[in-house]
Amino acid sequence: MFEALTDKFNDVFRKLSGRGRISEDNVRDSMREVRQALLEADVHYKVVKQFCDDVVSKALGQEVIRSLHPGQVMIKVVHDELVNLMGPVDSRIYYVSPPPTIVMMAGLQGSGKTTTCGKLARLIQHQGKHPMLVACDLQRPAAVDQLTIVGGQVGVPVFRVEGEKNPVRVARQGVQEAIQSGRDVVIIDTAGRLHIDEEMMKQAEEIVSAVSPHQIYLVCDAMTGQDAVNSAKEFNERLELDGVILTKFDSDARGGAALSVKAVTGKPIKFIGVGEKLDALEEFHADRMAGRILGMGDVVTLVEKAQQAFDVEQQAKLQEKMVKGKFTLTDFLGQMKQMQKLGPLKQVLKMMPGMGSQLDAMQLDGDEFAKMEAIIHSMTAAERENPDLIEASRRRRIARGSGTEPQDVSGLVKSFGMAANMMKQMAGMGMRERLGFAKNLGQMDMFGGGMKFKVKQRSKRLTKKEREKRKKKRRR
Repeated sequence: MFEALTDKFNDVFRKLSGRGRISEDNVRDSMREVRQALLEADVHYKVVKQFCDDVVSKALGQEVIRSLHPGQVMIKVVHDELVNLMGPVDSRIYYVSPPPTIVMMAGLQGSGKTTTCGKLARLIQHQGKHPMLVACDLQRPAAVDQLTIVGGQVGVPVFRVEGEKNPVRVARQGVQEAIQSGRDVVIIDTAGRLHIDEEMMKQAEEIVSAVSPHQIYLVCDAMTGQDAVNSAKEFNERLELDGVILTKFDSDARGGAALSVKAVTGKPIKFIGVGEKLDALEEFHADRMAGRILGMGDVVTLVEKAQQAFDVEQQAKLQEKMVKGKFTLTDFLGQMKQMQKLGPLKQVLKMMPGMGSQLDAMQLDGDEFAKMEAIIHSMTAAERENPDLIEASRRRRIARGSGTEPQDVSGLVKSFGMAANMMKQMAGMGMRERLGFAKNLGQMDMFGGGMKFKVKQRSKRLTKKEREKRKKKRRR
């Protein structure tokens, strides 16, 4: 997400940082590039104009021109304005007493509304509540069945009425069923259309009148850009939304909807869908998103993901083994499997400070996890405990058993030795030191020369002309 925008911002800040001093003209020239990048990212043109004017005003007001580090000051100014543009956001769901809290989901067909109902129910479950889904999308074929399947996958009951054609009656009966069965949150899935139409809006308004929902969320497809913003504006005028949920956020490289929706509608983005799995729904935080856009990482979200994915007791035992130097290939494989729960490796690395700008120079082939697992499973218990036992004949046997080459086995064993040493050192570090250590992944070949999965910074030789240009900059 935001890949093109992040690259453009990085280019602008790199140019500013390369100057010993900058002028008002430099700032305005830079913002012209930013303006173009925002428009290409499908950000609403009025939002772009206001954002760029605000940045120029704040930048000159904070005396960027006379600053010793103009590039750094500009980054802070742009970061603060991005936060103002997308926030403030309170992603909490406020539960009423007495229950149930009624949440109504609206949106166009194809936006991922029904799946998002399941994701939201799962998230609410993890907050200690007992939600129930109500199937009021009676227009789309199999929508009720889809919600029933999604509810079963997250372990949440689904209220449905066979043969009923009136969604208002289903909504009213669903709320009554929740009260009688002790469910404290009701999530109502409503019908969508390919386009906003009067019948759809009238039906949604009738459900609102019948059950008086405490929260109304609009589900929008982030990949539709300005169409998502326009539909949010239309829905808000008729239903008075409490927030927006952007789906398919991980597939949108532009990010125009995320940057526009709050400014255009006045309604905050509450959650973002970042994958197809039912646990891929994140609370939206404007400050963290601004950090991602500027390539500054998002350590807080990464730590939160790790706390959910990693078993605390297991990690404590593992840390003790690392300190004692008893970290084995079996432990290594277990760690890699746990890391996979955090999401694609490239996505995880982007959350680390300083790593975003290096990812373009990295070769990331996710299939190598499967290859690594096959190699380790082809080893004997003794070989996993002590990889030093693996000599030429054992390498050939392991390679045959895993469907790989002997050099792949050598590369993995070599990488394991490096990872074991790194983890032993990290075991005794504090969080600040660990983050700095993590940045060194950019210089590490994770799986050795035989594997394609590399996280290795490509060196770039400067031409004679580039060296002369750099010398001139230093003199200035």
